[in-house]
Amino acid sequence: MQITYDKEIDAVYLKFQEGVFSSNKEVANGIILDMGKGNKILGIEILDASKRLKPKNSNYLNFQIPMEASVR
Repeated sequence: MQITYDKEIDAVYLKFQEGVFSSNKEVANGIILDMGKGNKILGIEILDASKRLKPKNSNYLNFQIPMEASVR
């Protein structure tokens, strides 16, 4: 996953996977999904990010990524 912030347009983009872009889907005001082939979500764009995302400490980000359990 890749996270980018564009301060010129105040937008955050979360890129989940590579793929062939097919369409956008606005799921809420200013929250846009980039859709790929097979209806896969390629990424999410969040507009007006500085107003929507206000962490208590902007110098610290906590990512929690679930890992698949290994099969024996």
